[in-house]
Order: sequence, then C-alpha cells, then structure tokens
Amino acid sequence: MQGKRVLWQTEMVLTEQAPAKINLSLDILGKREDGYHDLRMVMQSVSLCDTLRMEKAEGIHLFCREEEIPLDERNTVWKAAEIFLRETGFPGVRVELEKAIPSQAGLGGGSADAAAFLRGANRLYQAGLSPEKLREMGKQVGADVPFCVEGGLALAEGIGDRLTSLPPMPDCRILLCKPLAGVSTAAAYAQADQRPFRQQGYTKDVLRALETGSLSDIGRALGNDFQELCCLPEVEAIRKEMLAGGAAGALMSGSGSAVYGLFSPTSQEAECCREKLLSQGRKAFLCVPFPAIL
Repeated sequence: MQGKRVLWQTEMVLTEQAPAKINLSLDILGKREDGYHDLRMVMQSVSLCDTLRMEKAEGIHLFCREEEIPLDERNTVWKAAEIFLRETGFPGVRVELEKAIPSQAGLGGGSADAAAFLRGANRLYQAGLSPEKLREMGKQVGADVPFCVEGGLALAEGIGDRLTSLPPMPDCRILLCKPLAGVSTAAAYAQADQRPFRQQGYTKDVLRALETGSLSDIGRALGNDFQELCCLPEVEAIRKEMLAGGAAGALMSGSGSAVYGLFSPTSQEAECCREKLLSQGRKAFLCVPFPAIL
C-alpha cells in the first residue's frame, strides 16, 4: 500500500519516540567481503526525537508531512514493518511519522525510526519479542538500528551490531548544528576506502575518558574518522564556533554533516552558542543525553 502525505487521526494510537544519536568516537577498521565496514565506535542517544504514532491495520500504511520523505519500501520504517509482519504474522500497521531529526546529518534518523517502529509494534501487538530479537530484526534494516533499539550509551563493534552497554555519561547539554550541505553515507564510505585503515583509533581514548566521568576529558578525546575525510569547510567553521563558545569538545557525528558540542549542564554557553548559530541561518538544537529505552 503506497503511503500518503495526508495525516490520519484516531483515538487508538500508540506513540513511540525515536531518539537521534551522536558518535563520541568512530573508527573505520576495514572493509568486509560482504561490502560492510568493520567499525569501533561509542554512540550516545540524545533527546532530539522523531515521533511515530501507530495503530493496528491491514497492510502497511505510512504517513508523513515532509515531502522529501519516501513513503514506500525505500523508507526504513516500511522495511522494519515488512520484517516485523513477516516474522510475527500480524496483519498490518498504520504509522504516522513526524520528523525532527535532520536527514544526511549522521544523527541516525532513519535507523532511529526503524528501531522505534520495532519497539512500538512489539507493544502495539503485545508480541512479547525480546530486545535481542528486536535487534536481530533491526540488523536486517541497517547497521545502526540494533543500537537504536535500546539506545543509551554503548560501545558498538563489527558493523555496529555488537553492542556493549556503558554507564551513563556525565550530565551535559549537547548542541547540535546541521550545516546546509548534507553528506551521503555511501559516498563517505567510498572516500574512506581510498586511504589506509587504522587499527588504533579514537575509541580507546573515549572509553578511558568516560571512566573518569569528566566532561573535559571526554571532550578532548572525541574523534571521528569521517570528520577527517569529509573536509567540509562549514563543518570546521561550526566546530570552531562551538569551541570558542565554551564547548568541552566538538565533533562531526557519524558520516556527517551535523556537528555537536558538549557543554556544561549549568552554564548558559550552549544557549548563547545556539543563538549565534541560528543568527547565521543554520539549524541548531539543544539536547541532553537520552537514557537506554529497554
């Protein structure tokens, strides 16, 4: 069933939040024979969320106001719905997707949406699927979906599906800024394949910094292989703006192009920096770390 732009209304709706993610580290270790890449990274969910509203139906029905969002099998929610319905035998679902996470930003919006669908459908139909089963389904949609199923703070290895939960990071305010230019994940990985892979990257230093519980230590340890590869002048300009504005550290997330800064939870520096970025015509969001969901 083709999706529609016109939204529906019903009284029997289940709502599920889809938190974005940031990368505190991202190391590309090599390319696999199956075309995926071996990664080692630390990811943190944040409170910038898409919202899914769901109800039981026959077949798959997907709705969204945003014109650029596909409403068919190209959408990660649709893919997750096909997998869930095929493996559980339930008849269908109607989903309204409300977007807040920017696209082509490295913030995992599509992965978060697919994961939120799997959690929500599991509750909607009282299917009783374990987190492990939901992550297994999510892996069929995309490499970041298993992390997004539970979220929180985690070390991710392999293609991103081998997860180790970590204790919460210290309280902070997280300022996100999306440059006008987006980055294609496929293009970013193609660029990564042109340079030698490293076995020692940023993740070990981030894990050590997290153990100290110091936001300053974490800020100094941040690192992302893609940031070095993308070389977008606007990314570097935003990073410098955040660091000059008082961020403990600033980094491009994922394959880009969004940049985030870590700020003290008690100061007004994050808000001041956000206002400055907004005055320059950029999209900027203030967030906090989002805890594990399951």
